[in-house]
Amino acid sequence: MASVLVVGASIAGPALAFWLQRAGFDTTVVERAPALRPGGQAVDLRGVARQVAVLMGLDDEIRAARTATAGFSVVDRDGIVLSSMRPEDFAGDGQIAEIEILRGDLSRLLYEATSDSIEYIFGERITVVDEQADGVTVEFANGSNRQFDVVIGADGLHSAVRAAIFGDESKFLHDMGTCIGLWSVPNHLGLENWALAYNESGCSAGIRPVHQNREAIVYVSFPSDEIRFDYRDVAAQKQLVRQRTAGMGWEVPLLVAQIDEAPDFYFDTCSQVLLDSWSRGRIGLVGDAAFCPSPLTGQGTSLAFVAAYVLAGELASAGGDYSAGLAAYERRMREWVLDTQLMGREGNADSRLGAVANAFALPHYSSMF
Repeated sequence: MASVLVVGASIAGPALAFWLQRAGFDTTVVERAPALRPGGQAVDLRGVARQVAVLMGLDDEIRAARTATAGFSVVDRDGIVLSSMRPEDFAGDGQIAEIEILRGDLSRLLYEATSDSIEYIFGERITVVDEQADGVTVEFANGSNRQFDVVIGADGLHSAVRAAIFGDESKFLHDMGTCIGLWSVPNHLGLENWALAYNESGCSAGIRPVHQNREAIVYVSFPSDEIRFDYRDVAAQKQLVRQRTAGMGWEVPLLVAQIDEAPDFYFDTCSQVLLDSWSRGRIGLVGDAAFCPSPLTGQGTSLAFVAAYVLAGELASAGGDYSAGLAAYERRMREWVLDTQLMGREGNADSRLGAVANAFALPHYSSMF
């Protein structure tokens, strides 16, 4: 049985592991965090990605765990509503999608669907990836070595696998000009399935109730011009959020004041990953590690969901020529990915997102059914 190491256990990694297991691969998932990471932003399954959820048999579970956001309103400094939008606008593929779910909740569902049959290793990371003619030897931080037939990096925007095979991320990350911070807070406004957003001087903030309105997720965003930060230095990131949101009105001071109590703070630039190739030999990339379109597109999770299905299908169809399977996966996906990234750079997601989300023809792989 051919073996695959998947690096990363957020969404793309467990989704890929699901299909690899169904296609008959011996799959291991390694994750540097000590456990599944909770919380995170609301992510979307749009267009053809919803078909993949149905094929996985997880559609009901995913829909049951949705944020149930009925819409959102843009408010002014005093909380007066300026405009509103609902999921049915843009046929469920607009800013408020038909299926929105917290990243942590979707990650948990994928883990629960795979953990009985797939080896997960938490609290570990790779340090060396060495390809030979008959496989890939991986060295872990604990000093141990293992060999796999294929290694796939599903380890996000700052992918260690990508760095190992293609070099420093500065060559591939395209900053979209925005930083975003997210964290959870109590639902102090008593919002019921309705989100609020506020804009001021090029900055924005918002709050969305989640988990049956018991708590809420906050976001803030501001221009990333001339900002330099270490993506692993959380204390410095929080201070940057405080500095850049100082003086903002509405509920922003109260929301930012709760940043240190949040168990799930996240901060980064909204960036795209632009690579000439998503693989080298038996080593490949999937999800944000390969082609992050940036959160500004609302399509990153959908791309990852579909790409996981296609990658497993092409590896299973490759007859043991795994580099050819990785190349075939890229050929099928690249045009759709590039169109999605272009939409993000042009800033017209509201008008094009529905068409782009449905623009991929999902192939059928007999090995996985």
